[in-house]
Amino acid sequence: MKYLSSLNHFFWKYRLRFLLGIVFIVLSNYFRILSPQLTGYVVNTVVQKVDAATAAKTIKEATPKGYDFFVYKIIAVLDSKSFGERFLWCGIILLLLAVISGIFMFLMRQTIIVMSRLIEYDQKNQVFTHYQQLDTNFYKTHSTGDLMNRISEDVSRVRMYVGPAIMYFINLATVLGFSIFFMIKSSPKLTLVALSPLPVLAITIYFVNTIIHKKSQRIQALLSDLTTNAQESYSGIRVIKSFVQEKAMLLFFAQNSEDYKKNALSLAKTEAIYFPSMTLMIGISTLITIMVGALDLIKDPMHHSVGTIAEFVMYIQLLTFPVSAIGWTASMTQRAAASQKRIDEFLQTPSGISVPAIPLRPALDKKITFANINFTYPHTGIYAIKNFCLEINPGEKIAVIGKTGSGKSTIAQLLLRMYDVDNGIILYDGVPVKNIDLNYLRSNISYVPQDVFLFSETVEKNIAFGLDDAPDFAVKQAAQLANVDTEIESFSEGYKTMIGERGVTLSGGQKQRISIARALIKNPSVVIFDDCLSAVDARTEKTVLNNLNLYLKNKTAIIITHRIFSLLDFDKIIVLDEGSIVEQGQHHTLIKENGYYAEMYNRQQHKEQPI
Repeated sequence: MKYLSSLNHFFWKYRLRFLLGIVFIVLSNYFRILSPQLTGYVVNTVVQKVDAATAAKTIKEATPKGYDFFVYKIIAVLDSKSFGERFLWCGIILLLLAVISGIFMFLMRQTIIVMSRLIEYDQKNQVFTHYQQLDTNFYKTHSTGDLMNRISEDVSRVRMYVGPAIMYFINLATVLGFSIFFMIKSSPKLTLVALSPLPVLAITIYFVNTIIHKKSQRIQALLSDLTTNAQESYSGIRVIKSFVQEKAMLLFFAQNSEDYKKNALSLAKTEAIYFPSMTLMIGISTLITIMVGALDLIKDPMHHSVGTIAEFVMYIQLLTFPVSAIGWTASMTQRAAASQKRIDEFLQTPSGISVPAIPLRPALDKKITFANINFTYPHTGIYAIKNFCLEINPGEKIAVIGKTGSGKSTIAQLLLRMYDVDNGIILYDGVPVKNIDLNYLRSNISYVPQDVFLFSETVEKNIAFGLDDAPDFAVKQAAQLANVDTEIESFSEGYKTMIGERGVTLSGGQKQRISIARALIKNPSVVIFDDCLSAVDARTEKTVLNNLNLYLKNKTAIIITHRIFSLLDFDKIIVLDEGSIVEQGQHHTLIKENGYYAEMYNRQQHKEQPI
């Protein structure tokens, strides 16, 4: 249970609600425990009425033995009344005790269960906050389905521990405490007989709990696989349909589902041992108690009563649910421990991008320097950038060109500090990037990634995503710059049109231009475009580039591309190959060198010539 200790700070946070819940549990069970004593008195009163001679002697010895002070007071008042009044008032008092106990039970749930919901809310926020702080490499090595499962299913199972499991455990301890206390005061012998099956029950619980814990961990891992499988299938449904792989994917999902089902059924069978065991033990306890109590009554009617037997039977019945809930509570606790272990694994995972002790905020529109940079992707071991040196002066337009896998996109991610370099240093206005406030850095750089991502929201909110509050005219202006305003206006609800998941309702070109608009609306110091016009036609590309020429004036811009944009006047063109700069200079200089850039330019010109 060491993993559950990480939840203690939540109990401390809601300590007042938790302590009140414990008080309400105690009070609820206190008023419930009075009912068996009063019932014993009623039974003895009835027996006395039926057989006055024997019962009178029995009552004289048995009535005052082992009762609560409050019950003594009630009996003292009732003894002065007639049989009918006594019977009527006992019925009313038993009903009142049940109502009072029920009220405290309601308050018990309003404190403990509500506390568990508040803890669930806090923990989900805690997990989500930590997810957002983790670095890019973490998300490349963990599946989305597993992340979803830990924040939903695992957190829900932990809630079952901090709510129902804790509540039932405290309830069990309280009922046992009250019951055993009054049972021993009434008859130590019958108490020993009634509780004799409990050691066997405890041993059973110990062994079954061990099995449940192992099975719970296995089930949670299988559920993560199943969730990942489903999530990937939903996201890639167009690819699945295009390649007619519905049947294959169904078989794969069915296999994962079958593994989960087998393990879940196995756990359910194990848990099913608890409840029959409880019922059996409680039934045996009741029968033995009645038998021993009856034999004692027959042997010595002067010192034993039928009311005591009735009282003990009710005590055992009061213990039925709390004791039978041991199995359920133990199961919930074991599942919660397995889930909390999985949650802690992520919460204790540090981000690969450390926050500087004293974050600085230099001017980002000044000189940017790459000084002898080397970088290897940690999850693949690919050596992406080698001995990279570059200076970008304020307001310069830099083109980064190269074939696939040459390290172009890596440059953008290093500038945004999605990764830290292996060695070398990146400087903004002479300040190392590792010393810059991370939120400040990313807030002042607009980045249009190669793999465009749009949220399941309106077009307007997708464009204004990087700002806390963007006026309508700014959204429209950004869309006009990206040459997508006319198409947005033609949508059924214009800028209020909902975009499907990942922008599935839009064309590739529309998604790219909305992504460009989202970058432009921030009015940043530095703009990075990573092959962001690959899905648009030549005419649209020309319009967008003309708009960008005006927009990028006096801004530092880094444009990563597979194509050569003749409409943009670059101050410097960088040609990458296998992570190293093989050519750099302006367009006319590189054409004269007749190297990779010139070859690429000539090939592009040839393709664009009309046939």
